[in-house]
Amino acid sequence: MTKSVFKEGFLWGGATAANQLEGAYLADGKGLSVADAMPGGKQRWQILAGENFDWSIDESKYIYPNHTGIDHYHRFKEDIALFAKMGFKCYRFSIAWARIFPQGDESTPNEAGLHFYDELIDECLKYDIEPVVTISHYEMPLNLAKNYGGWQNRQLIDFYEHFADVVLNRYYKKVKYWMTFNEINSPFELPALSMGMVKSNGGGNWQNIFQAWHHQFVASAKAVKIGHALKADLQIGCMIIYGTSYSYDANPVNQVATMIQNQEFNYFCADVQVRGQYPAYTTRMLEKYQVKPLAVKDDDLALIAENTVDYIGFSYYMSTAINETTTAEKVQGNILGGVKNPFLAASDWGWQIDPKGLRIALNELYNRYQKPLFIVENGLGAYDEVDENFYVADDYRIDYLRQHIIAMGEAVADGVDLMGYTPWGCIDLVSASTGEMSKRYGFIYVDKDDEGNGTLNRYEKKSFDWYRNVIATNGQKLD
Repeated sequence: MTKSVFKEGFLWGGATAANQLEGAYLADGKGLSVADAMPGGKQRWQILAGENFDWSIDESKYIYPNHTGIDHYHRFKEDIALFAKMGFKCYRFSIAWARIFPQGDESTPNEAGLHFYDELIDECLKYDIEPVVTISHYEMPLNLAKNYGGWQNRQLIDFYEHFADVVLNRYYKKVKYWMTFNEINSPFELPALSMGMVKSNGGGNWQNIFQAWHHQFVASAKAVKIGHALKADLQIGCMIIYGTSYSYDANPVNQVATMIQNQEFNYFCADVQVRGQYPAYTTRMLEKYQVKPLAVKDDDLALIAENTVDYIGFSYYMSTAINETTTAEKVQGNILGGVKNPFLAASDWGWQIDPKGLRIALNELYNRYQKPLFIVENGLGAYDEVDENFYVADDYRIDYLRQHIIAMGEAVADGVDLMGYTPWGCIDLVSASTGEMSKRYGFIYVDKDDEGNGTLNRYEKKSFDWYRNVIATNGQKLD
């Protein structure tokens, strides 16, 4: 075979988040997180965006699938062994903040929570799997949302800095790759997930949202500073959602709208974290959202400028089309929606499938920032049907991933510096958008339904062997 387009040491693996698979939501001293208060079901986002949602848990009215997840907390050794069987070079996971600081504002960490991640990291290293750790992935302690108002409160910088300091000091000798916040740009559509802010505690106010972003930028810079002081070659990245955006037509109105969409959603948070300064369009953007000058302390901007990230992690599931001139059918997506693109098919959940958009995303990001890129989420959420042996012939998932890996190869040939690829939900887990198990992404089927019934047994899907061959050939064998 000819030499692979992907470099030697390319980080093939998979990605999960603590709140979506660990379960054991109150085990060993863990506190409640915002994810624990998010009801399951297709109305999850509408509930979180509602006027009356106040982070209360009402088990008489809703189910809470995150409470049990897929019990990875007790079965992580079995799961890591399956990842190793696929040949994973890395595994992206998150540390549940409320396992380490149950309320978020304590001074002393919960040793039992730290011990769990000691074991998880050691289990990865046992199989030569590089841990890739997200410090905060949609699971901040519920107390910080309910009693502090989430990230609009500057006190959260100190709480996050303490959390980051504890986990970085604990694991920096074993973990090289880190990310500070998951999908930090998601509050453009829903601030509940990453900011702990809903309408009842200020999440419906753009002033609060932009102030919260500033606090997160400062907190991220502090984490980078801590990490680099511990070990100069520690790789600490940001993580954004990237939705390749197309103007619906050649109308200049839609072209300008697409430019603004890119600036705000795709670039704003990365501009600050990668370039170390607020971009030139910030003033006009704040005027658009009627945001007054933010509260900025004297050393904030210097801290941000001096502690930029080493790489850009991003999720890519779909592209979006922008149309402000005519009425067009709307479609759903990963946080970001848009209008229907007639040239694209869609998933079972209406997310438009666009592999070529990934090549565009990689080129746009790399040519803008000239920093290594890491695709840390990509995948197809689908209804999987099992046979009598719990086998899933998920050719549709294989085709989705194959086409996206081909697009990755094209981008590398274009000159993009791509570090790795961790498809989302490498094992079936609870969906972040709906709280459903039936929206499955994994190479591994988990026997659990939307009502929580099932054995939780794990079964290899057809895509399991396919991805094992992809990794073994460094992306050359895609049949």
